[in-house]
Order: sequence, then structure tokens, then C-alpha cells
Amino acid sequence: MNSLRIEADEAASKVEELQKQVKALEQENLQKEHEITSLTHKNTGLEAEVDKLEAQLKEAKALAEEGGQHGTQNETLQRRLQLLEEEAEEADKNLRETNDKLRQTDVKAGHFERKVQALEQDRDQWEAKYEDMAKKYAAVQKELEDFQAEIGNI
Repeated sequence: MNSLRIEADEAASKVEELQKQVKALEQENLQKEHEITSLTHKNTGLEAEVDKLEAQLKEAKALAEEGGQHGTQNETLQRRLQLLEEEAEEADKNLRETNDKLRQTDVKAGHFERKVQALEQDRDQWEAKYEDMAKKYAAVQKELEDFQAEIGNI
């Protein structure tokens, strides 16, 4: 009986020890579940942050690409501006040359206008002289005809 008691005590102590192990394992299991829950929550948060960062990365890439396009457009516009400035300078140079030529032409035109006026005055004088001479010629012609008529009558 003693041996049964000893065996029962040993079995009871083993049961107690096993119950303690079960409690410890249950406690450890509960801690692990809490840790899993915590890690799952943390993982969800990190996944959301990854999604957010990926969206920001896409935006940054889009902005970088847009910036590159703007840079290219800016270079194109700067080249265009430079060409337009060169054309404007050339046009300004041509305008100055044209204005100089116009002034010279105006001076020549004024000179020729004065010449034309002088020649018109000369022409008017010559026409007046011609008319006088034509009248004198007509008068002399008439005198000659009259004289010839008188001579013819004599």
C-alpha cells in the first residue's frame, strides 16, 4: 500500500508538474497569440505604409518625368527664344539699313523734285519763248505773204 501511496504521490506530483507545464505552455501560447496579433496588426500597418510609399513613389516618378518633359520643353523654348532674338536683331539691323536707305532716297527725291521744278520752270520759259517766237514767226510769215502779195501785185 505504501508503494501505491508513493506511486500515487509521485503520480500526483507528476500531474501537478504536468499541470504547471500545461499552464506555462498555455501562458506561453497566449503570449505567442498576443505577439502574433500584435505582429499581424503591425504587418497590416506596414503594408498600408508600403502602399502609401508606393503611391508616393509613383507620384514622384510622374513628377520627375513631368519635370524632365518640362526641362526638355524649357530647353526647346530657350533655343526658340534665342532664334527669335537673333531674328529680331537681324530684323532690327535690316530696319536700320532700310531707314538709312529711305533717308537717302528722301534726300535724293527732294533733290530731284527741286530739279523737276527747275526744269518745269525752264520748260515754261521755253514754252513762253516758243509761243512768242511762234507769234513773231506768224507775224513775219504774214508780213512775208503780204510782201509777196504786194510784189505779186506790182
